[in-house]
Amino acid sequence: MSHALPFVISAGKVVGIEFTLTNPEGELLDRSEPGEPLLYLHGMGQIVPGLERALEGRKKGERLQIVVKPDDGYGELSGEEPQSIPRDSFPPEAELEPDQPVMAQTPDGDTVVLFIVDLDDDQVWVSLDHPLAGQTLHFDVHIVSMRDATTEEQEHGHPHGPHGHEGHHH
Repeated sequence: MSHALPFVISAGKVVGIEFTLTNPEGELLDRSEPGEPLLYLHGMGQIVPGLERALEGRKKGERLQIVVKPDDGYGELSGEEPQSIPRDSFPPEAELEPDQPVMAQTPDGDTVVLFIVDLDDDQVWVSLDHPLAGQTLHFDVHIVSMRDATTEEQEHGHPHGPHGHEGHHH
């Protein structure tokens, strides 16, 4: 058991945050839905490293403005050109759209996450770069909830809902 202070964010806490994410020009990139905070298990790398570090030791109710550089966010741009994959190599029922992550296997059997850059009826262009790679991220965060993770959540490595058990099946 950890001996961390019980009322601050630390490893093993399920944290709920409401957030908006903008780029340096103030354009909205992402946000939590009103009344639906993002839940994550602190210390498990479920959010970008710079944001997780900035939330460490904080308390429920705090509002923070956090700037995350690319190397602490979604990484720098790889400089690789997007690669095209025949559309028919995806299942016909797959709903594909730009910025969507897709899992792929490398020739030596490793699994990688690729992001769809563009697509047409015949080809899908994918990149190793997350859509937000290379960008400085501006988070406006309100910490709305915090609780200890259940044993099951700690074993699974992710939260199972606001109270630890809803809507989750393995």
